[in-house]
Amino acid sequence: MTTTPQAVRRASPRTRRAATPPDPARPLLPDAEPVRLLDKSGTPLPARTDYPEPPVEVLRELYRRMVLGRRFDIQATALTKQGRLAVYPSSRGQEACQVGAVLAVRDTDWVFPTYRESMALVARGIDPVEVLTLLRGDWHCGYDPTEVRTAPQCTPLATQCVHAAGLAHGEAYQGRDTVALAFIGDGATSEGDFHEGINFAAVFKAPVVYFVQNNRYAISVPLSRQTAAPSLAYKGVGYGVPSEQVDGNDPVAVLAVLTRAVAHARAGNGPFLVEAHTYRMEPHTNADDATRYRDGAEVDAWRDRDPIARLETYLRARGVLDDAAVAEVAEQAEAYAADLRTRMNDQPTVDPLSLFDHVYAQPTPQLIEQREQVRAELAAARDEEGDA
Repeated sequence: MTTTPQAVRRASPRTRRAATPPDPARPLLPDAEPVRLLDKSGTPLPARTDYPEPPVEVLRELYRRMVLGRRFDIQATALTKQGRLAVYPSSRGQEACQVGAVLAVRDTDWVFPTYRESMALVARGIDPVEVLTLLRGDWHCGYDPTEVRTAPQCTPLATQCVHAAGLAHGEAYQGRDTVALAFIGDGATSEGDFHEGINFAAVFKAPVVYFVQNNRYAISVPLSRQTAAPSLAYKGVGYGVPSEQVDGNDPVAVLAVLTRAVAHARAGNGPFLVEAHTYRMEPHTNADDATRYRDGAEVDAWRDRDPIARLETYLRARGVLDDAAVAEVAEQAEAYAADLRTRMNDQPTVDPLSLFDHVYAQPTPQLIEQREQVRAELAAARDEEGDA
């Protein structure tokens, strides 16, 4: 029996095999596993054409800034225990993310940090005393954001996502070759401002890289209580934003992935979302007791994935780092910490009445009344000291 074209058209749908439609999410999806170019011991893994390894001189500088960054972090933690800082959120263990991110952007790009990015800011070249001014309890961020093209460290979760989208859109609108890099913690991805920022950036193709440092905990809330997604990188698909996930303790991979993400944004392709899987070795801040929600075995397991040791092993194997170079960098780090200690020991002179400055352009009657009350209390205290 001969089958006619008409018979084929009349065939039951069950007998026909429809062509599989293309998956529109495929170009947006991250790798199923985090991108990794070094194993946890520092041994190189097979090269990837999509994420080429950065030049060796850049990796040497990455190593140097990571060592300085960790020494800065340790010193800042000590200053907090001495009462020189009101609070300090450590980023020890996240050095590959902190330093790799700022090396991926230009000095002319903008960075939008959270409260945990002090190490990233000093790696960007900002004076460490200025970086710690906010955490010391001053009323301003310490540095000039427009001069260093770095927004003030943001304590409210995810608000910097909106700021970054707006600035990047404005820069692109004016024809400027600027990329905005927004640091985000894993907890911030549960906030509305994260949604609003990345959605705006996607719709208007704003040149933003959203960099999520997934350090496993939003203070004490584990990742499992925040999302059921395979990883946070998958959140980009819902906004039409290409995404990637990377081993955040592999410095080579972090820099390679972020370099590609920045290039994507700079080329006018819109935002890019990167999730780095990393770990916060210290408590959330000096006011946190991390033993309440994680055990020592978990911390020790991540200690074996130390990003600095990983990169040092690799560079030594490449023959571009030796004992003398390691000692030289360590010496630089100690000098950096010593200078920070000396300068932070200088007690700033603070006028209590400055508390009322810059609250409003025109002080309200209530604010004026409060200021006069404080002025009277200070005068009374001086009189008591004079009588004593």
